[in-house]
Amino acid sequence: MTSEAEQLTLVLVGPMAAGKTSVGRRVAKKLGVPFIDTDKRVVAAHGPIPGIFADHGEAHFRSLERAEVANALSLGGVISLGGGAVTDPGTRALLREHPVVFLTVSPEVVVHRINAGGRPLLAGDDPVGRWTQIFEERRGWYDEVASVTFDTSRRPMQRIADDIVAWRRERA
Repeated sequence: MTSEAEQLTLVLVGPMAAGKTSVGRRVAKKLGVPFIDTDKRVVAAHGPIPGIFADHGEAHFRSLERAEVANALSLGGVISLGGGAVTDPGTRALLREHPVVFLTVSPEVVVHRINAGGRPLLAGDDPVGRWTQIFEERRGWYDEVASVTFDTSRRPMQRIADDIVAWRRERA
């Protein structure tokens, strides 16, 4: 990987509904680099994620995900990871050499975001409770890999993207 590509790599991590895709697309556009969603790459190569989990288990999915993260990091750009990617030690190791933005969001805001879009993992009687449980289980890993944290709860996504771009340019 060239030093130029290293300068243009930025990874976004965080829980479901934190805005990784929305913010990531905006950041990539402002930086003039590609946007890569590793979950979309796994789906394109291997089929729907729920099917991978059902047929082969979470460990197999995490290995496919880790490979997509490694590939994306080699390409550079703004890379959005699935919410659970940080649960894999190998994936966390890959992130150590790269700037990582942890996007967080409050449960009060998540309730509006998850009600607006279908999120099968959160199906059931208490989706916000389930989201909170998953977030708390993973929070230490997000903190471990994060270079910086931005909360997406109360500000427009474009302002958050602008702040991330400014932060990234300061690091370059």
